[in-house]
This record gives sequence, structure tokens and C-alpha cells, in this order.
Amino acid sequence: MKERILVTGGTGYIGSHTVVELQNAGYDVVIVDNLSNSRADVVDNIEKITGIRPAFEKVDCLDFAGMDTVFAKYDDIKAIIHFAASKAVGESVQKPLLYYRNNIGSLINMLELMPKYKVEGIVFSSSCTVYGQPDVLPVTEKAPIKKAESPYGNTKQINEEIIRDTVASGAPVSAILLRYFNPIGAHPSALLGELPNGVPQNLVPYITQTAIGIREKLSVFGDDYNTPDGSCIRDFINVVDLAKAHVVAIRRILEHKQKEKVEVFNIGTGRGLSVLELINAFEKATGVKLNYQIVGRRIGDIEKVWANPELANKELGWKAETSTEDTLLSAWNWQLKLRERGIQ
Repeated sequence: MKERILVTGGTGYIGSHTVVELQNAGYDVVIVDNLSNSRADVVDNIEKITGIRPAFEKVDCLDFAGMDTVFAKYDDIKAIIHFAASKAVGESVQKPLLYYRNNIGSLINMLELMPKYKVEGIVFSSSCTVYGQPDVLPVTEKAPIKKAESPYGNTKQINEEIIRDTVASGAPVSAILLRYFNPIGAHPSALLGELPNGVPQNLVPYITQTAIGIREKLSVFGDDYNTPDGSCIRDFINVVDLAKAHVVAIRRILEHKQKEKVEVFNIGTGRGLSVLELINAFEKATGVKLNYQIVGRRIGDIEKVWANPELANKELGWKAETSTEDTLLSAWNWQLKLRERGIQ
């Protein structure tokens, strides 16, 4: 019998790609999502890619009774991948209480329900934001956690601590915290990708929307950083590669291969690319010229960060494999497909 995995936020950007990879790996999937930042037809597109329709429950993870009902209905859930969270850094500065309530409350509900329904483990969607501006690059899992630059980043730090404290209390659960860097790109089928509500908060959707004419101009925030071309440097990882890391993390939990009850892995490429390098790579991959301008720095932006992914490479047997060019081309194909569908 197939093992059943619950994916919260499973119709979102990273969640939907992870559902595809879980199903391809032979798992049964239940998606829980309140559709606050995604669309119901994502489930249709997952079915088109995999030939399997995942179970879908429209429930808010903050709704304890609603989640209790989900666990009772699917009483053989073995593990959870917890994506469901508000995720816009800028918005979190404007609406901190929304972020603290949503991101922390939803995790607490999962951790309270797991022992009741004998759910063995949780893979938590964390972030490189916990490192702030690292003292040493590339950054390893042993790097100190810095004071968060935003309420969003702080919720990731607090949630990591909540998971550690829960496991340390003797709760019968284990956890893998995946700290990922900057997910970009789309599924090669162009059936799944990043679909931001309103003005994109992330760089690549803004690039593709500018390239297709939805946005007039792309702003590059600062060219006076201490980097080779003056623009910020990030570790951009293909979203399908990232999704596969969740599958191997789930397998590690279910096969009881963890060396500790709480493990942490950086999920990145190990290579830093500047904003301007990414723009050039997009133009080269697609043949489309971008209208962009250099503007002043943006508050809260970190100068440079990229991963040392050696621990994930060695322990999980996982590695980022997709080239930057192929990743950017997939994002462009997704944008073209959205226009075909009359979206945006």
C-alpha cells in the first residue's frame, strides 16, 4: 500500500511542484490549502502531469477543528510537508501580526495533531533568511542564526525553535528543516509555475512579466554593493530540483535514517549569481531583451548569500542539477502559457 503524505500549501508554487514529485515517487498525497495565494485549477494541472489526481481539502491550517477533520478522514497519513505560510517579506513588515498568527499558529496546529494521529514526521519549509548576512560564504548549516530582517524571516526562526522544543519535550515526532535559497523556474510542462497575486515580490516573475509587457520596467535595487557588478548576489535554485529534496527528506524520515530527531539541510546550488547576471542569463536563454533600470537599494536586502549544500549532497544524496538557462527558459515558457490561458 502506498504511504500517504499530507502537503499543506500544496497548491502553492513550491508545494504543487513537490506534490508532482511525491506522486512520481509513488506516494499518495493529500493537499490542504485555503487558496489564499493559489488557484484550485492547480490540482487539475498536477493530474495532467502525473496522471494521478491528489486528494484536495480546502481548509485553512489555522482552523484546528478543520484540520482535525482532515486527519480523521485520512487516518493513515505518515508524514507532513508543511509549506502553508504567508511569504512576502515586504507585506510582513506592514502586517506583522497577520504573519505571526498565520505562520506560527498553523505549525502549532500540525504539531498538536501529529501525535493524536500517529504521524511520524514533518518536513518544514524553512529559509536561508534565518542566516541574515552570513559572516562566511558559502553558508553552512552551522552558521549562526542572525536577528531576522523581517517578521516573515522571524517566523521561520521561531518555527524552527518551536519544532526543536516540541521534539525535545519527548513528543513522538521527528523533523527535517529544509533551509532553501531562492527558488525559481517552472515545471518543464509549463503547467505549473509561480503565479503571484498582484505585483510580484520575487525577481523572476517580475522579469518574465516585464519581458512579456505586463510590467513596463524592471527595477534593480542597487548597483553599489560590494559584489563584482555591484548588484546583490543570491543562490537561485530550480523549483523542481527543490521539490525533489522534499521527497528524499520524506523518505529519510519514513525509513528512519535520520541521525538526529531534528535535522537541518541547506537546499541550494552552491553558486551565487548576481541580479545583473541573472538578467543577462534570461536574455541569453530566451533571446528577449529586458527593459530594466538601476534604482536605489531596498531596505532589508542582504548583500550576498549562497549555500554550501555539501551536507544535503552527502546525507540526502540530493543535488541541484538543472542549469540556470534551462530554469529561466522554463519560467519564460510558463509566462507564455499563462498568456495563452488568458491569465494576467
